[in-house]
Amino acid sequence: MTDYAVVNPATGETVATYDTFTDAQIDDAVARAAAAAATWGATVPAERAAVIRRIAELHRERREELAAIMVREMGKPIAAALGEVDFAADIVEFYADNIDKITGDQPLDILGEGTAVIRRAPLGALLGIMPWNFPAYQVARFAAPNLAVGNTIILKHAPQCPESAAALEAIYSDAGLPDGGYVNVYATNEQAAAIIADPRVHGVSVTGSERAGAAVAEVAGRNLKKVALELGGSDPFIVLSTNDLDATVQAAVDARLDNNGQSCNGAKRFIVVDELYDAFVEKFVASLSAVKAEDPTQEDTVLGPLSSLAAAERLQEQIDRAVAQGATVLTGGTRDGAFFAPTVLADVTPEMDVYREELFGPAGVVYRVADETEAVKLANDTPFGLGSYVFTTDEEQAERVANSIEAGMVYVNLVLADSPELPFGGVKRSGTSRELGLLAADEFVNKKLIRKA
Repeated sequence: MTDYAVVNPATGETVATYDTFTDAQIDDAVARAAAAAATWGATVPAERAAVIRRIAELHRERREELAAIMVREMGKPIAAALGEVDFAADIVEFYADNIDKITGDQPLDILGEGTAVIRRAPLGALLGIMPWNFPAYQVARFAAPNLAVGNTIILKHAPQCPESAAALEAIYSDAGLPDGGYVNVYATNEQAAAIIADPRVHGVSVTGSERAGAAVAEVAGRNLKKVALELGGSDPFIVLSTNDLDATVQAAVDARLDNNGQSCNGAKRFIVVDELYDAFVEKFVASLSAVKAEDPTQEDTVLGPLSSLAAAERLQEQIDRAVAQGATVLTGGTRDGAFFAPTVLADVTPEMDVYREELFGPAGVVYRVADETEAVKLANDTPFGLGSYVFTTDEEQAERVANSIEAGMVYVNLVLADSPELPFGGVKRSGTSRELGLLAADEFVNKKLIRKA
């Protein structure tokens, strides 16, 4: 039996299976990563940057291969898969370009005589536990900044992405990392816990569900290891005013359907002031209803299947339970295998389960509010705090709302604006850390004080 398999969600076909590593293979992987940390961490930054830049180049050279794998593994439309590989390459290249900023000394103003600096030093081997929804992008945003500072990587990918895991390991190896600089492991959850506990491993980063994050954090805490968490989200999309309702609606559609609706920071709760609500919902429902879930291998496909039949069944159960509790389906609510129709729920109240749940698929909830104050209160009434979107023509209002939203990221009058230089992360049950940007390179380093007389 193996937990690692490529099962095409569009067809249900099991394309390939991979054996879980033995305990001896896991120990060998940890040993290699720990040994490589000594040499890689001592390599001068310019040499590390050259290898990291080659990793980016290999992403671009192998983009069609990597994208095709994603389509097979989790149903991402091919155009989106190609875009993901390009973005992953841009992320990796960002850390090569900025390695001097990342590794340079930080002088301190001191009260006494002499000098003091903060010098960043690598911790050593790290474990990354990655999700299935962005097989290349998620790896890039964990691995690249940590390789830049001199750490080495043990990578446990999602069980449904073993082919991506192998292809990425080949890229990192072929780019010139030392043996053990980046090691893929097909590990069970129990083996991952053992890796975290291993004294040769100095930190763990997980992107995934609240349940997975809590389990990893518990093991890390018990073993006094640094842990970085990037978990779920139920991001609000707040519409307070607009000069172009059609454009705002299209932004809402794009933000909900991105990655087949399976983005942690996808807009999921659409909060609209009373005077715009009816017109917004009419256009929003019409636009989503026009989108059909189709073959992800076709270049013009916007919405493919969910990542697995189980994922579609979970979303169906959430929708059905919401309806049983009194919610109204304005469009969609049905599936065909792993393909799920774009869905909009209304009349959701705080007493319903879906009010506090994350809908991971092409489904969202619309809410009518009286004004800015009610909009912010509703936006914050969630256990999550990842991203948020605010649409308004009033600059002062935009500042007020941005300051009031309980989230790690606020985007004003735009969506899908992630970029390598912009930090990504949340608060509350959405996580504890930041990825991307220069902040990502500060998660797993020893900020060493050097004070001289």
